[in-house]
Amino acid sequence: MFDQASKTVIRVRYADTDQMGVVYHANYLVWFEAGRAEYMRRLGLPYLEFEQNGLFLPVIRAVVEYKSAARYDDEVAVFTRIKELRQTRVIFEYEVRRGEKLLARGSTEHAFTNRAGRPVALRKHSQDLWERLSRLAQAAQTDILR
Repeated sequence: MFDQASKTVIRVRYADTDQMGVVYHANYLVWFEAGRAEYMRRLGLPYLEFEQNGLFLPVIRAVVEYKSAARYDDEVAVFTRIKELRQTRVIFEYEVRRGEKLLARGSTEHAFTNRAGRPVALRKHSQDLWERLSRLAQAAQTDILR
């Protein structure tokens, strides 16, 4: 189960919906990003800190499984956690819910790159960031196993 620290609340805007009145499918990826950025910020590892260390986390894979529609003015919660951490990549997983109702689930995989866009091993590039992110990943795995 996702913990409350991973929860980011979003109110569906009219601009988020398509002609059928449901949230346009690509907006779930935008919500994943919002959830991921807020999750990392709350856990003390904001993206800005990675960038200040010359690191970037481009998305190299994204998966979304849609279960039920969100509509204008719904309040939805994006739950985020680290699923897997490797030296050159990190995978986040997400659930989007309206109350208890699961609307979508998915994941994004990110490479660690330098300013030139070349892959880097996080442990070698920044031991401090690697250790801190490893602790978060281990805590997330413990939560998954509960």
